[in-house]
Amino acid sequence: MKRIAALLLAFSLSSVSQASDSFKICWSIYVGWMPWAYGAEQGIVKKWGDKYGIDIEVVQINDYIESINQYSAGEFAACTMTNMDALTIPAAGGVDSTALVVGDFSNGNDGIVLKGKDSLADIKGQNVNLVELSVSHYLLARGLETVGLTEKDLTVVNTSDADMVAVYGTDDVTSVATWNPLLSEIEAMPNSTKVFDSSMIPGEIIDLLVINTETLAANPDLGKALVGAWYEIMGLMSGSDDAATSAKTYMAEASGTDLTGYEAQLASTEMFYTPAQALELTNSDALVSTMENVAEFSFKHGLLGEGAPDAGFIGIEMPKGTFGDASNVKFRFDPSYMQMAADDKL
Repeated sequence: MKRIAALLLAFSLSSVSQASDSFKICWSIYVGWMPWAYGAEQGIVKKWGDKYGIDIEVVQINDYIESINQYSAGEFAACTMTNMDALTIPAAGGVDSTALVVGDFSNGNDGIVLKGKDSLADIKGQNVNLVELSVSHYLLARGLETVGLTEKDLTVVNTSDADMVAVYGTDDVTSVATWNPLLSEIEAMPNSTKVFDSSMIPGEIIDLLVINTETLAANPDLGKALVGAWYEIMGLMSGSDDAATSAKTYMAEASGTDLTGYEAQLASTEMFYTPAQALELTNSDALVSTMENVAEFSFKHGLLGEGAPDAGFIGIEMPKGTFGDASNVKFRFDPSYMQMAADDKL
């Protein structure tokens, strides 16, 4: 598999973890990650890089899973991804990774849409198109629990996010699980109903900027620059003035929608516009419970590696405790840089 090949390649690449003055980060289209596009276009990321004497290139990758594969293979120092995907792709592949920015959690931005049906229970027996083993898959599994079904009651069809809208438009595709902006576009199609979404499991799908742990340790100024840029962008877009409207309009157009559409997506996103908001989740007991649930799902689906004996095979380090094997920590939530932002020390 392409993903496995990318992860194996990661072990042969060491330059990404060395002290450097030039870095690349990658992102893919999603409401909570569009600020990186704006920050790059407006020179905000460059400004913060210049402050610390480093060059930061911000790169868009059209295929979400491919962006994580490339990060895992050492092509990028940091990448936008969800909490589950950070655990099951880089961490499970042996790439020690740190959640540097806890940006938001999905509060309706991920959902399941059926064609010609209006109840989640109607999904029984159908083929469901989704990005296999992603948070869409997790959402599906959590949704099925609420109607007494399991994945054995349907067939998952692996589909790239880049192809999702086109695939749903064909006659033989009747159900999908996906995220915005794709979700909104699909839900607006004729005879389509959203039957379950992430607002029903709040706080479980968390959107992050994940950075290679060794790279961060060798280059703490990179962490400071990225976090500083992020919260400057957050300050701009969370206002009610013309600057905020301009910023969100740019993000909307860059993601293929308009301001109204983008604000609708923001309405179903619990954005952490301040570091204090992000720290509240990061430092909570709830995060430990969430990551335990995610690890259990990942283990059941074979996402923690062939040799994983249980859900705790990979240690996940969080401020309120470590879930799993403390001697095999590969995924970390580090609040220290967000705390610097909160303390105005960047």
